[in-house]
Amino acid sequence: MNTKKHLPFAEFVVLMAMLTSVIPLAIDGMLPAFPNIGHTLRVESSEQLQLIVAVLFLGFGFGQLLFGPLSDVLGRKTPIYIGLVVFMVGSVTAGFAQSYEIFLLGRFLQGFGGASPRIVSLALIRDEYSGNAMAKITSLVMTVFILVPAVAPALGQGILLFAGWRQIFILLFGMSLFVFIWFGVRQHETLVRSQRKPLSMKTIRSGVKETFSQSITVRCMIVSGLVFGIFVAYLGSVQGIFSNLFSVTEQFPLYFAMLALSIGLASFFNSRLVMRLGMRRLIFFAFLSMAVLSNVFVIYLYTSDIHTPPLWLFMGYLSPVFFTVGFLFGNLNALAMSPLGHVAGIGSALLGCVQSTLSVVIGVILGRFFHDSIIPLVLSFATISLLGMMILGPGMTKNQNI
Repeated sequence: MNTKKHLPFAEFVVLMAMLTSVIPLAIDGMLPAFPNIGHTLRVESSEQLQLIVAVLFLGFGFGQLLFGPLSDVLGRKTPIYIGLVVFMVGSVTAGFAQSYEIFLLGRFLQGFGGASPRIVSLALIRDEYSGNAMAKITSLVMTVFILVPAVAPALGQGILLFAGWRQIFILLFGMSLFVFIWFGVRQHETLVRSQRKPLSMKTIRSGVKETFSQSITVRCMIVSGLVFGIFVAYLGSVQGIFSNLFSVTEQFPLYFAMLALSIGLASFFNSRLVMRLGMRRLIFFAFLSMAVLSNVFVIYLYTSDIHTPPLWLFMGYLSPVFFTVGFLFGNLNALAMSPLGHVAGIGSALLGCVQSTLSVVIGVILGRFFHDSIIPLVLSFATISLLGMMILGPGMTKNQNI
């Protein structure tokens, strides 16, 4: 245990939330600017525009493979410094790009660098907390950092009213620089030198073997990757869904924020309930609720022969579904990490890499079907919820400490 004085609880939660918010802000702040970016860089198809999100997630997946093991070797702070610098370089590259190819390179660098604060902060939290206590912290972090992507489209929209889409990347650069300074000044190193591991193939092989030998970790990897896959497709299509299907343009950030806040509200309640009910039960009941909501809504859409329901009905369905998702993100990650305290860096890297790889593959495939009807989106949630319960197994409802 590190003997240095810990940050005040509230400051620790907010700082960890800001570190994990670097990637969501880079994703959601771009959403209102998709048409502007496409026009400036001469992108013709909606499938190409989806790469703005998918390429970032691809870099995010590769970055985790590097920064996770590095955090076990160098400590937690140095990899976060490096990652934030790479993220800032990516922001400048994308912001000043004159071609779509260079723009995507910048997005890849943003994802690659942003992987470090996201994944290493999870290991940092694991250094300080474990079990349901860790789930409580991760839920509180989720509650705070959801506020950032919830308002990110509004920030992007506001910038577009007075400037161009390139200025959004200036905001991303400034935000990451602020977090870099705050983290450097206030957060102590949580992995003391005596607990660090030498960088060797033996250490990596041991960590990989240990991670994939844990059944619950592997199952949570797969399930969370499936859920994230829907969100990659959703984020790449959501601006088009609201503008093309519901004729919502200027008010898009408001509707997006309402849905994002549903996740944040659920994460807050999860932080209160997880100590009493445990992660497993909350995950199961979240998937069960998602399955019921989505399958009932699919049946209604098909029997009524409705491909695009009224906006109020769409929001009435998606808000509670996103609420169930708020119980999944933090709990699935915490449950996957629960047996990996001694290999937290490599374990969190592999967890994030599998999640990101699955989500990019699934997201790119599903995203092609989300532009003309909401039925594929609803069907995706209906299917994933049932698959999630099958993969995790019936033992999720048993009375266990976690």
